[in-house]
Formats: sequence, structure tokens, C-alpha cells
Amino acid sequence: MNRSAWIEQLGFGVLRLCTLLVVLLIFWLIADLFLKGGGSLSWAFWTTFPQKGMTTGGIFPTVVGTAFVTLITALFAVPVGITSAIYLSEYARDHFLSRLIRASIRNLAGVPSIIYGLFGVALFVEGLRFGTSVLSAGLTLGLLSLPYIITATEEALKTVPKSYREGALALGATQWETIRSVVLPPALPGITTGVMLGLSRAAGETAPILFTGVAYYLRYLPGTVWDSFMALPYHLYVLATQHHAIEEVRPLAYGTALTLLAMVTVLNLIALQIRYRFQAQSPA
Repeated sequence: MNRSAWIEQLGFGVLRLCTLLVVLLIFWLIADLFLKGGGSLSWAFWTTFPQKGMTTGGIFPTVVGTAFVTLITALFAVPVGITSAIYLSEYARDHFLSRLIRASIRNLAGVPSIIYGLFGVALFVEGLRFGTSVLSAGLTLGLLSLPYIITATEEALKTVPKSYREGALALGATQWETIRSVVLPPALPGITTGVMLGLSRAAGETAPILFTGVAYYLRYLPGTVWDSFMALPYHLYVLATQHHAIEEVRPLAYGTALTLLAMVTVLNLIALQIRYRFQAQSPA
């Protein structure tokens, strides 16, 4: 074996080792959660309110609140994000301003989530007077998700060969007809994956909802977008760090963590399923 082949084999070995370590770490984390919180999981745990200062009972309002705020996030971020990406990719000319906008969007993806929370307070809670509500929290999480959705959508659109666009335009289609009928279908798997990953991150965030709508404990479910709500990430944070009987509620905290992990996993599996379905239907 010559020197180049030996270095190549060494590099592949390091990559396999790193992958194995990551997989083992994930399995260890999930196994630890199941061992310590699996006993808390039950139908009653998911369908009842917390009781006796959250030392017993379930997490039903947190599941409903998380689903509600994620829905608001999706309704705001998905159309705005995809439309913005289509404009930047298909209509905007390549000049300094468009490059500056793209760089700003990518930099926003690295802004700490607590900054989005404070911005949400200033804009939605105080500025637009939405108060601490599902709407304020959902819109704040939507702002957090936008950079991911825009970037993923734009990258997915770039993977469609230019010859597709040139062929459709040469046959007399307008630019919008070309985008709608020729460009978007093969880009949908990448767009869907980016959207679901952005939403799954939003569903697990605590800092952006901390000041904009989430409550420590409520005796009712949110009936409108103007109500406060309970959410799984904040409930887990309280049980793990702020509760007056941390050791007593630790199994409930692990059960809450497992439930949150399951919700995020389901969102990612949906993204994978949609991606594979569109890829199977795509002529490309």
C-alpha cells in the first residue's frame, strides 16, 4: 500500500470512528432517558393536567400548547420563508444588495435564541401590543425559523438545473409558470426537509417563548391566539432546575424530555417521508 492509499484509509477510519462515537452517544442518551423516565409514560401522563404543584399528574396542557405555538410558527414562517427564497433565487439580480441580504439571513441563523426572545418582546408584546400570548410566541419562533427555511429553500431551488428553466421559457412559458411547474416540483424534497427541520427546532426552543407567552402553570388550555400557554420545553426547564422538589419530580422531567424528543423525531420522520415520496415522483 502506497502512502496516498494509506492516508486515505486512515482518513476513512477516523470518519467511521467519529460516526460510531456520535451514534453511540445518541443511543446512550436515549437509553438513559428511557431508563429514568420510561416508567412515567402512560396515556394518563399525556392526557391529564399537572397536579399538586406539578409533583403528580400529566403534561396535557404542555403538549397542546407546544402543538398550538408550532402551528402558529408554521403558518407565519413557511409562506414568508418560501416566498422570500423564491424571490431571492429566481427574481433578484446578483448585485451587492442581494448578496448583503443573503449574508444577513445566514448570519441571523447564528443569532442566539434569547436575542429573538427579547426582540419578540419589543416587537410583538410591547410594540404591536399582542401581549404575552400564543401569537407573540409563535411569531417570535417564526422569526427564528425564517433563516433556516429561506436558506434551505434557496439551496433546494439552486439544485434544479438551469436547462429546465431555459427549456420552459423557450416553449413560451412565463417566468412564474416556469417556477411553479418546472422548478418547484423537483425542489420540493429539499424545501420540505428544511421547513420541517426549522419547525422541529422551533418546537424545542425555550428562550424565545420565555418572555413572549409561555406560563409556569395554567388551569386551562389556550382557547385563542391571545391566551398564554404551557409548553414542553419550558415545563421541562422548570421541572429540571426550578421546581421546589427536584428529586421528587425527576421521573416526570425525564418523561417530559422523552415526549419532547418524540415530537421532534416525528416531525423529522415526516420530513423524511415527504422527501422520499417527492423524490420517487420527481422525473429528475
